Amino acid sequence: MKIRQNVRHFASRKALELPGLRDVVRPKLVDLHVRIFADKAPEAQRAEREDHLAGFFDATMDMYLAALQEGYTEASAREITHIVGNFDFYNHGWAEMMEFPPGELSAHYDRYAGFFDAHGISIDDPLGEFRPAGGVPDAPTTPEKLEAATFDNAAAGYDDDVYVETEDGDVRRGDAEEPDDVDPDDSPFV
Repeated sequence: MKIRQNVRHFASRKALELPGLRDVVRPKLVDLHVRIFADKAPEAQRAEREDHLAGFFDATMDMYLAALQEGYTEASAREITHIVGNFDFYNHGWAEMMEFPPGELSAHYDRYAGFFDAHGISIDDPLGEFRPAGGVPDAPTTPEKLEAATFDNAAAGYDDDVYVETEDGDVRRGDAEEPDDVDPDDSPFV
């Protein structure tokens, strides 16, 4: 899939990996993702989805860190969390929030099948072992939207690899090389 990557992503990664900063950065990253994806939902349905999104994205922070610890690059680890987010959006029928069309769900799953299988993640169970003990708050589903959806926010054709859009707007296959001098304080959330 296509994601963005810049020094702020690397700095936020570093901050999440540091116990002292993790508690500061994590809720801000969750809030950012809730805001971004809730804004793609119809205005009348945003509020009813926010608690679910917050619980879901909070769980994906652990998934992101696990992927990094298992040797995935920053872009791939982040892409994993976005892919499972799209599994969840699909399961809820939230077509307008999907970042790639449903016809690419299996291809995205297959690319990270080793990680997903090792952690009990499937399209039907996008959090697998990362599901919090108390679960994630429920939210209303709209499965009927999948049938007639135009998937306005879905970018098709990026299902064979991670593609990075740079700050200049260039899109290239593969992630950016992490700079040597990344400072966690460069995260916009510190």
